[in-house]
Amino acid sequence: MKIRHAIVAVAIPAILLAGCGEKGTPGGESEGAAAKAWLPFNEGIALAAKEGKPVVIDFYTSWCHWCSVMDRETFSDPEVKKYLAEHFVAIRIDAENRSDSITYKGDSFSPFTIARRFGVRAFPSLAYLDAEQELVTVVPGFVPAKTFLPILQYMKKECYKQRMTFDEYMKRSGDCDSAKTGA
Repeated sequence: MKIRHAIVAVAIPAILLAGCGEKGTPGGESEGAAAKAWLPFNEGIALAAKEGKPVVIDFYTSWCHWCSVMDRETFSDPEVKKYLAEHFVAIRIDAENRSDSITYKGDSFSPFTIARRFGVRAFPSLAYLDAEQELVTVVPGFVPAKTFLPILQYMKKECYKQRMTFDEYMKRSGDCDSAKTGA
């Protein structure tokens, strides 16, 4: 897992825009259409296990300006919404919540603690779990829809298992077929 994490962690952030490193305008989880597709952690993990789907976890805070921008511009994009709904289970976690209890791999955590366990240090941050609910990587910062959709496709195709960086995937126009990569 360390190799997969390293390949993805080095490649993806290189193409992303800035995230929340300081307080922004209030926002957090919007009341709009983007928020409705997201599930609470326990419900989402159970659904992912049942359906054998990978997971995207949106770690946000109520004060994070760029979290609100992600809701408005990225998660509300029709293509992103469709691809997420068809291929992933989408979970949203308020990373400052210390009172709720969530269960991951048989252990109980607060949302705050699970964010720390996954290495979340900035907001928004997106954690990607494979179909076995193993953490693949966490990508911090705002991601525009035109970048987020290819990241989702890269993750769904499991290109990281072939040790292909996201940059290489993009150079190959979204192709990670091992026969074409020489892997």
